[in-house]
Amino acid sequence: QVQLVESGGGLVQAGGSLRLSCAASGSIFSINAMGWYRQAPGKQRELVARILSGSTPTYADSVKGRFTISRDNAKNTVALQMNSLKPEDTAVYYCNAVGLHMTGGGVVGTIWGQGTQVTVSS
Repeated sequence: QVQLVESGGGLVQAGGSLRLSCAASGSIFSINAMGWYRQAPGKQRELVARILSGSTPTYADSVKGRFTISRDNAKNTVALQMNSLKPEDTAVYYCNAVGLHMTGGGVVGTIWGQGTQVTVSS
């Protein structure tokens, strides 16, 4: 069974930092893309940052210069370093993986983590 497990959310004051981590488990050979999305109350889920294997990251305009995504292909993990946090960053953050190539053959299209709450107080 393939799944994503997230950690690192919490409560922080505006201007502070948090680091989110996500690990994919299962018999995975490689993953095409990993990223982070977020969903605030009453809003649609939106892309925060995404990184394809062997490519440069993509960021939402609202987080450019403040957030940094990184991944370890050997460990099938992805992290999101969030600095200079603002109250508008408050949301549930979801880890996402697309194109999981399994060691036994086959590809899993996309999977999501369970979500982790990030709350930024003013």
